Amino acid sequence: MTFASSSSAAASLTRTAASRAQATVLRRRGFGTYPGQPSGPNVLTSSVPGPKSKAVLDDLNQVGDFRTAIVALQYPKCKGNYVVDADDNTHLDMFGQIASISVGYRNEELEKVARTEEFAMAAMNRPALGVFPPVDWRATLDAGLRKDSVRPRGLSQIFTANCGSTANESAYKACFMAYMHRKRGHSDFDQKTMASSMDNAAPGAPTLSMLSFKTGFHGRLFGSLSTTRSKPIHKLDIPAFDWPAVDWPALKYPLEEHEAENRKEEERVIALVEETIEQWETKAPVAAVVVEPIQSEGGDNHASPHFFRRLREVTIQKGVYMIVDEVQTGVGATGTFWAHEKWDLPTPPDAVSFSKKMQAAGYYHTEELRPSAGYRNFNTWMGDPARAIQAREIIRYIEAHSLVSHTASMGTQLHSILASLSSRYPTLVQNLRGKTEGTFQAFDCETGKERDALVAGMRKRGVLVGGSGERAVRLRPLLIFGEKELEIFAETLEATLKEMA
Repeated sequence: MTFASSSSAAASLTRTAASRAQATVLRRRGFGTYPGQPSGPNVLTSSVPGPKSKAVLDDLNQVGDFRTAIVALQYPKCKGNYVVDADDNTHLDMFGQIASISVGYRNEELEKVARTEEFAMAAMNRPALGVFPPVDWRATLDAGLRKDSVRPRGLSQIFTANCGSTANESAYKACFMAYMHRKRGHSDFDQKTMASSMDNAAPGAPTLSMLSFKTGFHGRLFGSLSTTRSKPIHKLDIPAFDWPAVDWPALKYPLEEHEAENRKEEERVIALVEETIEQWETKAPVAAVVVEPIQSEGGDNHASPHFFRRLREVTIQKGVYMIVDEVQTGVGATGTFWAHEKWDLPTPPDAVSFSKKMQAAGYYHTEELRPSAGYRNFNTWMGDPARAIQAREIIRYIEAHSLVSHTASMGTQLHSILASLSSRYPTLVQNLRGKTEGTFQAFDCETGKERDALVAGMRKRGVLVGGSGERAVRLRPLLIFGEKELEIFAETLEATLKEMA
């Protein structure tokens, strides 16, 4: 089944004078249609996954658990916004490897770097960075991850890690260490403290906690999983720390149409945060609060900038650190490089974690979260120079092609399309959110069953989208997602909605 690149209905939704003008500006800056990618989806099999993908996945399941896999991909054939599966079906990827691909499959500029001696040496001679860093490690960081245009305001330090979960866990450790260092009056450890830590007992192993929000997701390791509250399947049978969680604000969408009642609900939750910190002071003092700018796995749940400013006020007043988990929201997807930039915080957060679209991982932090001694926040790799080089080139590509502003522009057009479809299919496209969040947008179906049917219907037509929470459809297109892809998405979504209505 092959889809045309446009239709009159989709074109009427996307081809405005403003969008044409913006597209012209972007082309002048060097970014237009992604070169060499397919012209559109092309589904050859009667079902997705097709027989060859099923055979590959069945074979993989003999040696590991691949029951969550959707299709098996032929990565050498993928290009730009498109992926090609084992059956040679071509799909427009609106899910981006769970929001992890930024500047396109088989990006030629990145592949050129991958063929350099610099990258080969980094990849094939991977150092234990905490013990034997390369002589040019600072230069690599400063040209990419620590670049002034990238590093979050007010955070001078960086800890590189191996994935989003380890980034968050390392940030948690830093907060616990800083909290106790402050409590000891910034003094060194005594013998009793050191000895008790080996018995997992106080004072060396203090009873502290991390406060998170219900329906949040921060990873699947022991510490991060204790703050993850999005789905039972993530947590079943796994021992967890006894740490508190408070409600996420139950807001009404669109946010801009329910400002007064949403403000009241956000203040209710802020009061809960204050009460919880106070109540846990005698049980397991809260050292830090961890929060996502948009709860992604939990259903694409939003809050206003006011909520996050109030949360920062509370953490400062209570002497609690604030970690902003930007693993999924970071690196341009929301129309600003970091989603928390929109909050206009008077005081920066204490730490900001990253991964996914950066293709590297870690967290930025203040000087206060720097451990009091070496080996305290440490592991063998402490990141990966090859991935830091990759991140450097991704950043360079993003900036050279103005992809953050491009994503903001595409998000405006995408939201307009979804709003139009919501008015015509109100039970299938409801609670639209993300108007000011670039292409990081979502909507709900009335039921989870309808959501699953919509995702499957889109897949059958060659467009991959994701689900989250109980009934949300989340969109995670690449930063190179353009007007042609937008038209194809609009056409495919409308065809799927018509079939379901």
